[in-house]
Amino acid sequence: MADTLNPPGQVPVTVLTGYLGAGKTTLLNRILSENHGRKYAVVINEFGELGVDNDLVVDTDEEVFEMNNGCICCTVRGDLIRIVNGLMKRRDKFDGIIIETTGLANPAPVAQTFFVDDTVKEKTRLDAIITVVDAKHLPQRLIDSAEAEEQIAFADVIVLNKVDLVSPDELAEVEAQIRRINKYAKIHHATKGNVSITELLDQGAFDLNRVLVHAPDFLTSDEHEHNDEIRSMSFEAEQPIDAERFNAWIGALLAEKGGDMLRTKGILSYEGDDRRFAFQAVHMMADGDFIGPWKDGEKRVSRIVFIGRNLNRPQLRRGFESCQVA
Repeated sequence: MADTLNPPGQVPVTVLTGYLGAGKTTLLNRILSENHGRKYAVVINEFGELGVDNDLVVDTDEEVFEMNNGCICCTVRGDLIRIVNGLMKRRDKFDGIIIETTGLANPAPVAQTFFVDDTVKEKTRLDAIITVVDAKHLPQRLIDSAEAEEQIAFADVIVLNKVDLVSPDELAEVEAQIRRINKYAKIHHATKGNVSITELLDQGAFDLNRVLVHAPDFLTSDEHEHNDEIRSMSFEAEQPIDAERFNAWIGALLAEKGGDMLRTKGILSYEGDDRRFAFQAVHMMADGDFIGPWKDGEKRVSRIVFIGRNLNRPQLRRGFESCQVA
């Protein structure tokens, strides 16, 4: 039974969560690109000094708000409340709000935001927590990350992504692991987030009563933990990047250190090309593509973010800067 504490007529809010590299931004782009006739305000929270996720989101008419350098459930919760309250003043310009959390966020405090602030509670309705799960890497994530388990536990809808990368037996075991954590969430199998939008938005799926069974102090507790071993390091390069040099460096780096690198992502300015190149990797698995031209007057600065364990900042900086055209 859906939560009945929120009266009708409020703005539906979808919280999009999932561990680093699970495919949240890919799913968000699918939502924003489909011809569903609706407009969404998007709030993105990143873990790191430099933001690149905003550039990874498709160029649409939606308003995108980026909150960097903090967990959405900690230091920037006040920012989230201010953004949502500000959005309410332009209520006629969008049909709903989508919040994409950092991959290290526990979704419980994020959801809690919509019950602890009176103005937000009055004008918005938490519609669903959607958790994107990486079918390939979930077993390891459940061993080394409490956040991955919490993201599943609080989910109303689970997008079990990257099913093309596992065998049928592996998929069945991953789904069994999910069910041991959350018996109630609806599970959708996906490759690159190919789930119908009608299965994700306007679900009325958030059930406060079920959440209170899992976390009785949900409405009152501000305590949660983070994995302090994980660090984010970000670098910029003002000179164009030599594509061959970058591919050789990042390939060797991921082959050697990929086990510790949970997530790598960047926006690159390649020499001789007017398009932005988006690079992304999860452990040793890397991908990339051009995502459109640099805007007129935009400074063509390449940015890259590494999120993982045992990261060597000087080594990573030297390596990235060595990819610049002299």
